[in-house]
Amino acid sequence: MDPTSPNTILLCTARGFYPLEIEIQWLKNGKLEEEGVAFGEELQNGDWTYQLQVMLETQPQRGDVYTCQVGHVSLEAPITVQWEPRSSSSARSKLWTGIMGAVIGAAFLAVGLFSYLKSKKATPIQPPAGEFLLFLPHLSLSYKL
Repeated sequence: MDPTSPNTILLCTARGFYPLEIEIQWLKNGKLEEEGVAFGEELQNGDWTYQLQVMLETQPQRGDVYTCQVGHVSLEAPITVQWEPRSSSSARSKLWTGIMGAVIGAAFLAVGLFSYLKSKKATPIQPPAGEFLLFLPHLSLSYKL
């Protein structure tokens, strides 16, 4: 493992199972992962079922495959869910997409702010001296002074 790589926390949650006995394991590349695994409390739901979370803290490398495997008496076979770290080129592409979106957003913000400030400095149109209009619902009156 590269000690400079950031740690990633993977969370596997099993919900709505009964009876309480359940086996949740993390596998890395098909092998049981025991280091960095933490089990949460078994929580009882209001309907007599339970839920449990199992966390794995690891430093994934490209090509690693992580699997959460859940075994329970109510299942014919264990349920598995896989996760793979994104490739660096994919992550880089998404990073550049985000940066370009931020730049375009900043440009629109600057144009909008400039237009707003320019309109605030403009002199409002004044009605001709000595005349004003009074508008009421269903009634329009014009007065000359």
